[in-house]
Amino acid sequence: MITSRLGAALALIAAAAPIACATADASGDHVNPEVPLWYHRPTGAMEVFVHRQLTANSQTFGEDYERGRGAIDHKNGRLFMGSADHGFYALRTGDGSSIWRFETLGVVQCEPLYDEAHDVVFFGSHDGAVYAVRALDGALLWRFTTGAEVSRKPVLRGDIVYVANGADQLYALDRTTGKQRWVVKRTPALGMEVSGYAGPAVDGDSVFFAFSDGHVASYGALDGQERWTPVDLSAEAEESTGDAPRYLDVDTTPVIDTIAPLPAGASSANGSAPVNVPTRTVFVAGYAGGVYALDAQSGTRLWGNDKAIGVTDLVMWYEPAHLPNPNGPDRGGPEVPAQRALLASSAVSGLWALDPTTGRALWRRPVPEGGITAPVQIAGALLVGTTRYGLFLLSPRNGRAIDGFDLGSGFAQTPVAYGDRAYVMSNAGTLIGLQIISPK
Repeated sequence: MITSRLGAALALIAAAAPIACATADASGDHVNPEVPLWYHRPTGAMEVFVHRQLTANSQTFGEDYERGRGAIDHKNGRLFMGSADHGFYALRTGDGSSIWRFETLGVVQCEPLYDEAHDVVFFGSHDGAVYAVRALDGALLWRFTTGAEVSRKPVLRGDIVYVANGADQLYALDRTTGKQRWVVKRTPALGMEVSGYAGPAVDGDSVFFAFSDGHVASYGALDGQERWTPVDLSAEAEESTGDAPRYLDVDTTPVIDTIAPLPAGASSANGSAPVNVPTRTVFVAGYAGGVYALDAQSGTRLWGNDKAIGVTDLVMWYEPAHLPNPNGPDRGGPEVPAQRALLASSAVSGLWALDPTTGRALWRRPVPEGGITAPVQIAGALLVGTTRYGLFLLSPRNGRAIDGFDLGSGFAQTPVAYGDRAYVMSNAGTLIGLQIISPK
């Protein structure tokens, strides 16, 4: 069910593929030459099994988009999702029917955190508060006021919930009571900012966070003490471009992973010395400066890609090795090695797949006019929403469009997926459940 305008957008991405590859090659970036698993799949891979109006339009005020993301409790068949109608919903994954609804004092555009061990859901609202509610019936357990909108996903580690707000404040809260353990505050940047902000990321005994003035920092998870001097990505951008950036923001929630040793003779995207030992790495993106990899222990820059500008979301994509089945139709076929890519979403420069070891572009695809969500891995493909042209199913091998779905209102909310099913709400407040029919 592809509308004419979505079909045009699909054609745009497909037609632009050779151009994008040529651009990457011309800049010295490597283009993945492998034929993707989805390459010969015709359209029709996306089937709708849930379609219902969720948001009460009479209760929405001044919000043109449904943002955030849902959370899935697959064991109990529940989907948790916020809405611009000030409500937070628990829904049945089978048919999208309502279990309960919790009312807040502001729009709820925050990805919730489901704590399976205690059957509790944590989420934030534009009313400035963080909520903990019982997943069974939506009963309020505690509420903590931060003073500014909370729209990024909370993070739970042990007995501490970490949450950030739109005023560049990072809080550590007691999981059971909601009482504050510690808080880090930084004066917001002066001048123009891009809408949105980063969320916290926890790795080991450290919490990583980014600010609207372009700084990235590391703090002790238990005490909030600074681990290394905050890295100024706005200064990095000014050094690489020669001009002071108009937008200083680092709006991407840090992604933590390990960079493997580089092969002999390899170099990073900016020509810096290669890393030759496994390194725990923090990946972040400055709106004007591009994507960076920082050493998690010291904050030292490992590489930077200044071409991937305007990035608002980072996601690490993995795919295990595919071995030919000796008893199947592909017996004797080649082994497809395991692959990994750092995916960067930008309404300015497109959707990127970067080599996490070097920062070099594996592929890049332009996006239709408007914003783009973070890509979600599902059934061996990527599902991404666009604010004006619906949902796209893309091949992670080269970014080619497989299929598309549009209701006419666009999708600013990032889909949530489990197995071969995904759930997302349109900008008009329509809940959609999709099943991906993968190649046999």
